[in-house]
Amino acid sequence: MNLLLILLKSAIVDNVVFIQYLAICPFIGMTSETDKAAGMGIATSFVILLATAVTWPIYKLIMVPLHLEFLQTLMFILVIASLVQLVEFFLKKSMPALYKSMGVYLALITTNCAVLGVTINCISKNYNYGESLVYALGSALGFVISMVIMSGVRSKLKTANVPQAFKGTPILYVAAGLLSLAFLGFKGLIN
Repeated sequence: MNLLLILLKSAIVDNVVFIQYLAICPFIGMTSETDKAAGMGIATSFVILLATAVTWPIYKLIMVPLHLEFLQTLMFILVIASLVQLVEFFLKKSMPALYKSMGVYLALITTNCAVLGVTINCISKNYNYGESLVYALGSALGFVISMVIMSGVRSKLKTANVPQAFKGTPILYVAAGLLSLAFLGFKGLIN
């Protein structure tokens, strides 16, 4: 039951985009089409899960015994960058259309603060390995949910009568703020 609570809390209650305000760049940049948004969400989710699976043992089994905790951010960034390169090679070979549609945003997964944030949160929340993987899965699901929801909102905004001052990026931030408020309503769901 504890794992289910961690999953739900990380996906909805502490959503990585709407509550923690991480990964705003791909959230705004890659949600113009639902296919792109879902593809980016899945690719990022894969990296989040892999990064957590690799960084947790490195931190707990190597860095802590050697008292190298101060290198946590640097080490995690190196691991994430390597994993993104692997995902990029895989997508280039197996899904060239998705690879081309993602363009520069695929390389930006390396600097996606959600990936780094999730790996650091697993350590700071003192989760064990299994709990960390469930937290990463929930956060990844939350990221995909936020990307797909925003792509749906953007498709509706294309036909909406938006005031001139809000056309373009401003209305996206207004919509993102309203979605954040909606997700804030889940805050009392799980303590």
